[in-house]
Amino acid sequence: MLAPGVTTLSGPNGEGKTNLAEAIGYVATLGSHRVATDGPLVRQGADRAILRAAVTSARGNALVEIEVNPGRANRVRLNRAPLPRPREILGVLRAVLFAPEDLALVKGDPGERRRFLDDLLVATAPRYAAVRTDYERVVRQRTALLKSAAARMPRGRPGGSAAGTLPEVMAATLDAWDDQLARAGAELLTARLSLVRVLQPHIAAAYAAVSGDRGPAGVSYRSSFPLAALDGAAGHDGVAGQDGVAEKNTDIEVAMREALQQARPQELERGVCLIGPHRDELELRVGDLPARGYASHGESWSLALALRLAAYELLRVDGDDPVLILDDVFAELDAGRRDRLAALVGGAEQVVVTAAVPADVPAGLTGARYDVGNGKITRAD
Repeated sequence: MLAPGVTTLSGPNGEGKTNLAEAIGYVATLGSHRVATDGPLVRQGADRAILRAAVTSARGNALVEIEVNPGRANRVRLNRAPLPRPREILGVLRAVLFAPEDLALVKGDPGERRRFLDDLLVATAPRYAAVRTDYERVVRQRTALLKSAAARMPRGRPGGSAAGTLPEVMAATLDAWDDQLARAGAELLTARLSLVRVLQPHIAAAYAAVSGDRGPAGVSYRSSFPLAALDGAAGHDGVAGQDGVAEKNTDIEVAMREALQQARPQELERGVCLIGPHRDELELRVGDLPARGYASHGESWSLALALRLAAYELLRVDGDDPVLILDDVFAELDAGRRDRLAALVGGAEQVVVTAAVPADVPAGLTGARYDVGNGKITRAD
């Protein structure tokens, strides 16, 4: 059992330290920070993996059990009772994990940053797992329809003037999918806008603290369609108030539906969905320059850390600290950033640190230490 405070797991690479960090993260999010599918999470030669976690929080004690079945539906039990849907376990354990892969939050494609926002939305309010799933389903269905429609368009007239070139039945079907996309997309987009607004000061403060006041760091949200008339998006569960949420959703839904109509010729020509939250971008800046392509390696690390630390601060506002996991992070940082990060996280309720070399962990992070090797975890002090 991991005690409160700092727990450090050290040992050679390949001995399983990251497996433990990944397991904690999976119980909290139902996903891995390393891979996109469940297949690589199962030991070679096995057909499934079992995760069990005893969780103690302000809400009480809970036993979480997850059966990971690649290619089939996963099974989840809470306090020995089966749950109909795995996502119902979300919120029982809350965790923020930082790993070397997080450099992609700054240097990678926009999808990495969209995933960061949506994962944090679900962590703050688990109901957004269903919103996210519904939106992704609509995007897949609408994209399939666009590709089918594009294949039927007369050659030389992709998208055409729409009237007379797109079969009437298919046009009506596409209109129906536009309505579903706008409705689901408006709810997700409203929540993202609120989340970014709340995160901004936390990101700026964390970046200044980690980097040593270089910057400043800034974030902004760029939508795939104009939102100039929709400033000050309404709040979402767990982050801001609910006044005006339905009204703001409606405004965004109307704007998104209009944008879909305008973009239809281009969408039919390309066979892809060009409008919606799946095409948006979380823009990161250091000073006046975009971080992607301009930030140095150290600045990129500081900004990636700032995003995770901001998420941690947001999740702890209700008085129940999430578990903070630092997976092989200190080896990637210079001495100054190591010490500043250690000072920031040392007082957290529970911190799990992994390191190949114990000397990489700053002396200020005192607590229980374990050696990991040969399939065993043994107390080192």
